[in-house]
Amino acid sequence: MQGLCLENGRLTHKSNIPEPECRAGEARIRISLAGICSTDLEMVKGYVPDFQGVLGHEFVGIVDAVADSSDEHWLGQRVVGSINLGCGSCAVCLSDGPEHCPNRTVLGIHDKNGVFADYATLPVSNLLLVPDNVPDETAVFTEPLAAALRIREQVRIQPTARTAVVGPGRLGLLTGLVLSLAGTDVTMLGRRPASLELPAQLGLNTGLAADFADDSFDFVVEATGNGAGFAQALRLVRPLGTLILKSTYAGQVNIDLTKLVVDEINVVGSRCGPFAPALRLLARGELDPRPLIVGEYALRDGLAAFERAAQPGVRKILLRP
Repeated sequence: MQGLCLENGRLTHKSNIPEPECRAGEARIRISLAGICSTDLEMVKGYVPDFQGVLGHEFVGIVDAVADSSDEHWLGQRVVGSINLGCGSCAVCLSDGPEHCPNRTVLGIHDKNGVFADYATLPVSNLLLVPDNVPDETAVFTEPLAAALRIREQVRIQPTARTAVVGPGRLGLLTGLVLSLAGTDVTMLGRRPASLELPAQLGLNTGLAADFADDSFDFVVEATGNGAGFAQALRLVRPLGTLILKSTYAGQVNIDLTKLVVDEINVVGSRCGPFAPALRLLARGELDPRPLIVGEYALRDGLAAFERAAQPGVRKILLRP
């Protein structure tokens, strides 16, 4: 099969990768559509230095093989899948789930080939059926939408809280839309007016981060993926406020620990989230992520797709095997 492989820090398109075989409890998925996210771009920069293999974790596809006869009802089903694979037996897995299992693998990120290929495998327990009324171009956003919903699991946000999302990109814009569903007045903050055009079209308040005074917000989400954005987010959160960190970085970031301590800022790291509520939002039409799509590429043109996705202001680029 073909796939986009990261080897020794170099991304290449290969056409001779062995098709994956299902292990016990697994299904093989024929990938219909996949999305490039900021983590994929950071992987190429060295976010996980020892990763070798197929990248990608945002996908929708069709189950075309299963390892166990008891799972044959999955055959032909259109699915998405959660990306963390835990051991299933440790105290963390049994109490909190696989996301923080010390022995976990992560689809396209850590010791598990991803979805920028014709086929991928996942445990059947990781799969969720895609409702018939959700098109592939919407379903492919399930994973990042779930990541945005994770914030709602972690903290309670008062509808009256002055709330900002710094970074109106792929995940930042989905986060702003999710937070606004509860009636919260959300302001999307960027560095350039052009980056705020789509958030404004989608009904969100917008502004340039540099135009706001220090301590302007009760609740700030940092989703820029760069150190300068982190510094802005920390500057903008008020004393006793909450700072949510959604970015992943390949490098190191300088942190103003003095403000965190003196202003008693609550800092919350936030990563993967719940797929089922994300699919429900999409099925009900409460949130339509398709305006984020700016281009679709054949998988064989994946290198050009990555170049496009890395350009400033580009949001979602899709890959179709």
